[in-house]
Amino acid sequence: MPARQPPHGESPPIRTIYRGKLSLAQAQDRIHRFWHPYHQALSALIDETRATFGQAVLIDCHSMPHEAIEAHTRPGQPRPQVVLGDRYGVAAGREVMDRIEAAFASAGLRVGRNAPFAGAYVTQAYGRPLRGVHVVQVEIDRALYMDEARVARLAGFADFRAVIAGVVAELVQPPGVALAAE
Repeated sequence: MPARQPPHGESPPIRTIYRGKLSLAQAQDRIHRFWHPYHQALSALIDETRATFGQAVLIDCHSMPHEAIEAHTRPGQPRPQVVLGDRYGVAAGREVMDRIEAAFASAGLRVGRNAPFAGAYVTQAYGRPLRGVHVVQVEIDRALYMDEARVARLAGFADFRAVIAGVVAELVQPPGVALAAE
């Protein structure tokens, strides 16, 4: 039986991932086996990219619950569909943020900056624009592509995937280089 759709403004039901709390040993094992290797690899990629190109841009992508936007938007104001976080200018240069914002906006998406998400651990740990490392956290409203209550793709999922692919294609092009016509 499908999950009940919450009334407008109500949060989707919380779903437990685990049967109980992880033990300290389980948590430490996961940190040792996954967290540390991931951050070692990420740090190495950033260093390699900066050494090769003189700078590195890391885009840390997330999906945010729709209610996170509703709770942080002033009445009557359009809700952002994408929130870019650079820790209020500390983790990325303005030109990087402007370019990322322009890519999402040109795809027809409403973009906000730093509220309600200014950037989390990755942004804080790696963003050093004065050293040529720019990190931007990208939060995309889940309601654009999924039914949060059922955790199921919306009918327009493929269309939204194409929109995001277009944003990515625009962002990977060096500034000033136009994409070839298809």
